[in-house]
Amino acid sequence: MFLTTLLPALLLALCVVAKPVALRSGSSHSLPISKRLNTTSIHNLVHHDQLRAKYLKSRACFNGGLDTRTNQPVENQAVQYIATIGVGSPITNFSLAVDTGSSNTWIGADTDNPYVKTSSSSATSNNVTVYYGSGSFSGTEYIDKVTLTPELVISKQSIGVASQSSGFSGIDGILGIGPVDLTAGTLSPSESASIPTLTDNLFAAGTIAYDSIAISFAPTTVESIINGEISWGATDSKKYTGSITYSPLTSTSPASEYWGVDISVVYGKSHTVVSETAGIVDTGTTLILFATDYYKKYKSATGATDDSTTGLIKFTSSQYSKLSSLFVTFGGETFELTANAQIWPRSLNTAIGGTSSSIYGVVSDLGSSSGEGLDFILGYTFLERFYSVYDTGNARVGLATTSHTTATSN
Repeated sequence: MFLTTLLPALLLALCVVAKPVALRSGSSHSLPISKRLNTTSIHNLVHHDQLRAKYLKSRACFNGGLDTRTNQPVENQAVQYIATIGVGSPITNFSLAVDTGSSNTWIGADTDNPYVKTSSSSATSNNVTVYYGSGSFSGTEYIDKVTLTPELVISKQSIGVASQSSGFSGIDGILGIGPVDLTAGTLSPSESASIPTLTDNLFAAGTIAYDSIAISFAPTTVESIINGEISWGATDSKKYTGSITYSPLTSTSPASEYWGVDISVVYGKSHTVVSETAGIVDTGTTLILFATDYYKKYKSATGATDDSTTGLIKFTSSQYSKLSSLFVTFGGETFELTANAQIWPRSLNTAIGGTSSSIYGVVSDLGSSSGEGLDFILGYTFLERFYSVYDTGNARVGLATTSHTTATSN
């Protein structure tokens, strides 16, 4: 009986591996995203991102356990991408940070906008706790109605309602859109249970055709603006140019726990910065982080120097005029990160404690050496230049160029 039941599932899995399901481009259910620069809490972008990277590695090693040694209280996220969702019936709206590096969706960080129990609310017997490296929350698991758009409604979605949180300001919580396995170990007493994500439930209900999401960003030079969207179940051909290149999820741990891929990076025509290795794509990280030895190669090739005030590297005008592109090989294709895409928007220099006349770089040190299974993080400063697809159904990540890939706005 067991083999009879298992065989069709195995055959289906083999078919998916052999021939990925093609995602449709066209009309999709999209949720707007706003970029917000958290100027009240930015002191060192690198410090924040390195702590997050350290925790992401640690979390995978502890299989979802709570390794509080890496959960140090630091500044809140420097750059937040915010989506507004509705919870309950009638709806209460909550502003949540979009995070591909975690998978729990929770609310309650802002006590001025509390969770209101309605006719659709039901508490479970579970407590829920999630650590982020730059903060944490704990509270109660509820099952409730979640409204993303009028067309994207989940009648029964697990959400965390925080009774305590730290490391978050200006937001109500997190919208977690990472792989579902990241939710394992976050519930108690149901410690072994995983929690279906928003995407999982939309797909299971037939609301979306494919178990995937796509994210569109655009580089900006202002502190707060609507400059992106999440598309559920389809890609939006208006948001990218050319075709989408896909790469299978890496098998290298701990990057394999997240939206992990294998890439290599060359500076200019022939200067190898990153040998082919595993890392992750992550909207919760601000910068582009390379393992320390890779970062030193980049820094040496560019001639940049450290800036003690911002924690970033700094280019002279002469160095910037000679700055070459970074060429990222992903899925067998090469994506060019131009010189302008490698610097922080100069109009926002003072917002991060820098000087208006300086030129700061967005490539920085991961804080650990290569060979540890997570050797880079492509954060939002990379993703603002490319369209990205997170395809659970086919276990892959996609990238495409956009009209902003070669922008000179910075």
